[in-house]
Amino acid sequence: MKETRKKPGRTRKVDGESAVLEKIEAMSEPYKTMGHRLHELIKTSAPELSPRTWYGMPAYAREGKVVCFFRRGNNPPERYMTLGFDEAAHLDEGKMWAIAYALTELTPVEEKKIVALVKKAVS
Repeated sequence: MKETRKKPGRTRKVDGESAVLEKIEAMSEPYKTMGHRLHELIKTSAPELSPRTWYGMPAYAREGKVVCFFRRGNNPPERYMTLGFDEAAHLDEGKMWAIAYALTELTPVEEKKIVALVKKAVS
C-alpha cells in the first residue's frame, strides 16, 4: 500500500508500514508506546494484514479492506486510545457487538484480549 502526501512543491510516496510508524511516532506518550505495542501485536497475531493509514490513522487491511485501526485523538484531545474494527472484521455476534475499545494502558491482560479480537476479526 502506498500513501501519497503533498509537501510544499513536491509529492512523495510512502509505503504502508512506514506511514503507520510515522503516525505512531507523532503520538504523545504514553500513546506512542502503546501504538508501537499495538502495531507489534496486530502484525504478530494477523500477519496477513497489511499496515496502511486510513483517515490519518494506523490501520491494517486485508485485500484492500480495513479490518482494524487505532487512534489517539488529539483534536479534540481524548483521554484514551481507541482500538476499532471496521465492517471487514468478523466480529459479528447476533444483532449487536462491540467494534471499538478504549485503551488507557496495555497490560498482559489487555494484550491477550487484543490478540484474541484480532485473530477473530481475520478468521
